[in-house]
Amino acid sequence: MPAFRALLSVSNKSGLVEFARALHAAGGQVIASGGTARAIADADIPVTSVEDVTGFPEVLGGRVKTLHPAIHGGILARRTPQHLEELAAHGIEPIDLVVVNLYPFAETVAQPHVTLPTAIEEIDIGGVALLRAAAKNHESVAVVCEPADYATVAAAFAGGGPSLDMRRTLALKAFRHTAAYDGAIADYLAQQVEEAPPADPASDSIIPRALHIDLLRVQLNRYGENPHQQGGLFAYAGEQPAFEVLHGKEMSYNNWLDLDGAWQAAQDFPDPTVAIVKHGNPCGLATAPTLAEAYAKAFASDPVSAFGGIVAVNRTFDEGLARALGDIFLEVVAAPAYEEEALARLLTKKNLRVLRYSGTPLRPLSLRSIVGGVLVQEIDRSQEDMDASHWQVVSRRQPTPAQLADLAFAWRVGRFIKSNAIVYVHDRATVGVGAGQMSRVDSVLMAGVKAGERSRGAVLASDAFFPFADAIEAAAKHGIAAVVQPGGSIRDAEIIDAVDRLGLVMLFTGARHFRH
Repeated sequence: MPAFRALLSVSNKSGLVEFARALHAAGGQVIASGGTARAIADADIPVTSVEDVTGFPEVLGGRVKTLHPAIHGGILARRTPQHLEELAAHGIEPIDLVVVNLYPFAETVAQPHVTLPTAIEEIDIGGVALLRAAAKNHESVAVVCEPADYATVAAAFAGGGPSLDMRRTLALKAFRHTAAYDGAIADYLAQQVEEAPPADPASDSIIPRALHIDLLRVQLNRYGENPHQQGGLFAYAGEQPAFEVLHGKEMSYNNWLDLDGAWQAAQDFPDPTVAIVKHGNPCGLATAPTLAEAYAKAFASDPVSAFGGIVAVNRTFDEGLARALGDIFLEVVAAPAYEEEALARLLTKKNLRVLRYSGTPLRPLSLRSIVGGVLVQEIDRSQEDMDASHWQVVSRRQPTPAQLADLAFAWRVGRFIKSNAIVYVHDRATVGVGAGQMSRVDSVLMAGVKAGERSRGAVLASDAFFPFADAIEAAAKHGIAAVVQPGGSIRDAEIIDAVDRLGLVMLFTGARHFRH
C-alpha cells in the first residue's frame, strides 16, 4: 500500500516533474489527469491516470474528468471509521494530497481582442471543485495551488506528512486563490453582459463595472498616521510586495505613504533623477547627468524640509550618491538596485531604512476610501501633454530653449505635488514648491518664500489655471521669467495681458493635473 495518495491536475507545469518524482520517492501513489499525467509519464515516473481510478473516461473534450465520486469521495471523506467504511463499501480509497493550479483565465482576458467564447473556455470547473474540496477537508488532506510550495510539501510528506498548521495554511491559500479566480471571472463578465448606464464613457473604459480585490496583510504597523490609529500594509494576493527592506527598522504607515509619492515621482523622468519627499509632497526633485549631482540640486531646493525625508531614485544607487548623502538624517532611501559599495556605506547608518524595488508593475487604477464607498480613477500618467511641442505659446515673448526645457521639467514635477500646486524650477531642479493651499496665489507666495533669490529668472508651473492675475503679479515680483499652465479660465485674456505687461513668457498645455 502506498504511504499516501496524491492527485495532481495542473495547468502550469512548472516544477511538476520534480515534484511528482519527490512524491513518488516518499512512497506516494501519484494520480494525475490528462496532460499532467502525460508529462509525468514522459519523465518515467509511475503515474495512475484519473480514468483508471474512476473507471470512466474524460468526456466533453476534457470538460469533465475529475468530477466523480471516486475522486471527490476520496478527498472529502473524514478519517473516521464511518466514512472509511463507506468508502471501502464503494471501492474508493482516500486521497491525502491535492495539487491543482487553474486555467489561466485572468491572463487570457488580459490579452487584447479576446472573444467571449475564448474567455469562457478558460473558466476552470473541476480544478476549483478539487481545491475547495481539499481545503474544506484540510483536517485530513493537504492542498497545493502554488508551485512555490512544492518543495516544502514534498519534504513534509517525506518526513511523515504535513502538520495540521501547514494544512491549514495551505487551505487558506487555496480559498483565497479560488476567491480571486471567481472575482476575475465576475469582473470580466460584468463588462461583457451588463448594460452600461447612459453616462458611462466609451466601452473601452478601464474603470470596471465591478471590482474584486484580494489583499493580504504583509505588515502590521506600530500605528497609522498617528499613535491613536491602527495601521497596516497590504499587498495584492499572488504578488510579492513592491519593496524589500534591506536594512533598518520596520517602515511606518507614514513612511509607506511618502515612499509611494517619492517613488512614483522619480520613476516618471527619463534621466537620472532624485526625488525627496516630506509629508506627501516633493520638497526637492532634480535631474542631472549623475544621481549625486541630481541629489545635490534636489537637496538645495529645501534643505530644512529634506531633514527626515524620503529619497527615491530611478537608477542603480551608486557610491557617488551614497557619499553625497553625507550625515543628514533621512528616514528612507529606495532604488531599483544598489552598487555593492553604496549598499555597504548605507548599511552603516542604523536609523536609515534601505529599500529595493521588487519590479512589481504599477497598477493602472487608484483606489481611495470615502464614506459609503470607494473612489476609483486611472492613475495620472498622461504623456501627450508632457511634450512641450504640443503646448501653445500665448505670450508675445517666446521661450528660450533653456526656459522650455525647465518648463517641461516643472510641468512634469507639478503633477506629483498636492493642489493647489505651484513649482519654481531652474536648471531642471525645483527651487521652490507651494503645495496644498486653498488659494493658488498663496501657493505662489509660498514657493517664492522657499526659493528666495533663486526664483530670479526661474520658471513656474501651475497644476491648474490661474483664476485671477494676482498670482502672476506675485510670481513676477519673485523674478519668475516664464510660466506654464493649463489655461481655460474665463479670465485667460486678463492673465495673458498681465503676462505681456510684465514681460513674461507663458504657455498653455490644455491639461490639468490636480492631486488631492
